[in-house]
Amino acid sequence: MHMRDDDPYPSGTNRASIGASRFVVAALSAAAWTGLSLWLAVPWVEDFAAIVGSPLAWALIFGIALAPGFMNAFHTASLLMRVKRRYFTPAHYPRLTLLIAAYNEASGIAQTLRSIRAQRYASELEIIVIDDGSTDGTAELVRAIGDPRVRLLTQPKNCGKAAALNRGLEEASCELVVTVDADCELHPDALRFLVEEYLNGQPQTAAVAGAVFVQNARSNWLTRLQHWDYFHGIAATKHVQSGYGGTLVAQGAFSLYRRSILREIGGWPKGVGEDIVVTWAILRRGWFVGYAADALCFTSVPESLGGLARQRVRWARGMIEAFRSQPGILLKRRLTTFLVSCNLLFPWMDFAFTFGFIPGLVLAAFGHYWLVGPVTLMLLPSAAVVAAVMFRTSTQVFARQGVRIVRDLPALVAYTIGYSLILQPVSFGGYAMELLGTRKTWGTK
Repeated sequence: MHMRDDDPYPSGTNRASIGASRFVVAALSAAAWTGLSLWLAVPWVEDFAAIVGSPLAWALIFGIALAPGFMNAFHTASLLMRVKRRYFTPAHYPRLTLLIAAYNEASGIAQTLRSIRAQRYASELEIIVIDDGSTDGTAELVRAIGDPRVRLLTQPKNCGKAAALNRGLEEASCELVVTVDADCELHPDALRFLVEEYLNGQPQTAAVAGAVFVQNARSNWLTRLQHWDYFHGIAATKHVQSGYGGTLVAQGAFSLYRRSILREIGGWPKGVGEDIVVTWAILRRGWFVGYAADALCFTSVPESLGGLARQRVRWARGMIEAFRSQPGILLKRRLTTFLVSCNLLFPWMDFAFTFGFIPGLVLAAFGHYWLVGPVTLMLLPSAAVVAAVMFRTSTQVFARQGVRIVRDLPALVAYTIGYSLILQPVSFGGYAMELLGTRKTWGTK
């Protein structure tokens, strides 16, 4: 038996009651913070309402300051209440099928396969690479590696990631299936911790998301910013969500699923957000989706602004796809429903930020504090506490695995101040494109 400080519940306790209690405390804390913010905002709103009218003033300030403040406070309280969890090492580890969908990944797939060969996992691995019509010699490179455990499936033409994964799912012989992106590098114990999270999780666990961080953090300023996004924002969100009954995205880059449940829901759907849609399909059926904080995976993130924009447009469109394909998820009486419903706020917050906060910054530079006012400053301490708590949490995880942390203070400052100026307008554009039904492309990094 070993213990790790990565959120959910100690052994031998009523997990549902602990999760509900933590949720109530976190929600009350967030409500108290929001109430204070609201009290401070009244004079600000009244002044702004004299210019644009009360409804628009309240709507914009809700999206710019009140809703983000509530979510920051909820995350902070949830992270501060996490407890040590006891993990029992199983006597036997199950066989795994690893699915690697690859389209023009000749530059990185050899490293991915090397990291899989280096896994300290005490059972058999079935590795299936699905070449999705690559034109850069990806299939030939996989053949040349000559690993007898690797099966290569080839698609005659590029059919998309979902089709490639479904082809692999048809061939999978193991009940536990792990997806790995073809440009990822796994820590030597990644598969072991991913499976231990599954085996030690709640009985209704159907999937487990791995902990994905940035591999190419030193490439340029853009990847340095994304390092902090993955280290703080994405990791913190998954910690919080898994503690309340369901990580909302078991990302395709590195996640474990039950094969039988994947087949029951029809596998991965065609679209640009196949991983979020399949995760919500699992959650809607009452299953649990966990998060293995120690199962480290390092991915190559976009190195150009255009690549990052295409990626985040896909993510935004994927969320709308998930709501459209799984509308019943909002009717479930469980804590996960609150987490899903929070996603309904994102389009409005991104709209308010794009068309309210950014113009407000310009106005503030000329002495007009109509939209950038005192309550926006209250976001800073709550965001700082979230960042500090998450940094401590991720630092502990990295230390346990002997992984060096990139301590890049200038990029952290730039991430805190300016990263949203890129991402929130791009995300709003993604929502709009999906709602307008424009053509979907997966794009590349």
